[in-house]
Amino acid sequence: MSNTAQMGINNGVFPARNVLAMALLAIALTCLATYPHGGLRYVIAVLIGVVAGFGLYHAAFGFTAAWRRIVIEKRGQGLRAQMLLLVAACLFTYPLIAYGGPFADYGLRSGAWVLPFGVTAMIGAFVFGMGMQLGGGCGSGTLFTVGGGSARMVITLAAFIAGSLIGTWNLPAWRGLPRIESFSLIKEFGAVGAVITIVLITGSIWLISRHVELRAHGDLEAPRQSGDWLRGPWSHTLGIIALAFVSVATILTLGRPWGITSGFALWGAKIANFSGVDVLNWPYWSGGRAAAVERSVFANSTSIMNFGIIFGAMAAAALAGKFSPTLRIGWKNAATAVIGGLLMGYGARLAYGCNIGAYLGGIVSGSLHGWLWGIFAFGGSALMSNLKLKFTW
Repeated sequence: MSNTAQMGINNGVFPARNVLAMALLAIALTCLATYPHGGLRYVIAVLIGVVAGFGLYHAAFGFTAAWRRIVIEKRGQGLRAQMLLLVAACLFTYPLIAYGGPFADYGLRSGAWVLPFGVTAMIGAFVFGMGMQLGGGCGSGTLFTVGGGSARMVITLAAFIAGSLIGTWNLPAWRGLPRIESFSLIKEFGAVGAVITIVLITGSIWLISRHVELRAHGDLEAPRQSGDWLRGPWSHTLGIIALAFVSVATILTLGRPWGITSGFALWGAKIANFSGVDVLNWPYWSGGRAAAVERSVFANSTSIMNFGIIFGAMAAAALAGKFSPTLRIGWKNAATAVIGGLLMGYGARLAYGCNIGAYLGGIVSGSLHGWLWGIFAFGGSALMSNLKLKFTW
């Protein structure tokens, strides 16, 4: 079989070689565009995003489907994979955060997000969880499926950006509500104690998920097997390795955890500002954020990583021969994409971000807010999953 045949022709419209070439060109141009603003560090950040997009696509590693499946189908393979990802990442990030000072001598960083959690974040996480089931993906899921050629998810992404912008405008109305102060497992228990705590928590969730699946089906779903590492598919194990690498590499490169949705808010603010909306007078966009609106988008580290995710997924889809967008989107699909995107964007601004920035980023930082975000977002996701099943949306 020829290489062309192996890579696929995508309905005769998007030859895989051409799509791959476009993805690689887009990655190269993004690296060139960001270099003047952040030097080699930002170029590395783009490439880390590419690894994330490539791994997310090939491993189909999404939070949305995994949370829906454990609630509706009582299948927990995806949820258990998430628990293993958390442990794999925290085994590296907790010592880095606790003892990372020496890395500074080599230009590396080891920052963390340890944040309070209150009523505002609780509502935001719950709303986000509802939106992810309507929109069909979380923050990372939206990006890698857009890169993979999903036209519907382009609608979700546009609504996500709009919802994020609305959230930045309305956020002051939520201030002053009760909250609990920040709590760091690393600070309270030390790196070793924090790792043990995470192993106990994730292990308990892993065992509960296993029990639920065995009770419902009598057996565990067979794990996905890996194919070619370039063309996919990937097992969950390969996906865990890739995303744990991304989590650790982001902290070392940018000095903070991996985030996604603040980039969406910035894109919305830039579009609104260009259109004549005076967003710079909004409290959210005052101070340092005002400078971000006025600077190039390639000067924003979250944005360039997001671009890397999209183009990395695009390259993966091309190699898999699956890049085949379609514009045939029914009105129900379009409507749920819009509503879901708006809910996710708005919820993310209330609750520090999405499954990556707030949930994964919080937990790998050793912050209690990451777990609380996950609890309330899972609740919103479970509610919407059951409502979709009841009303057959």
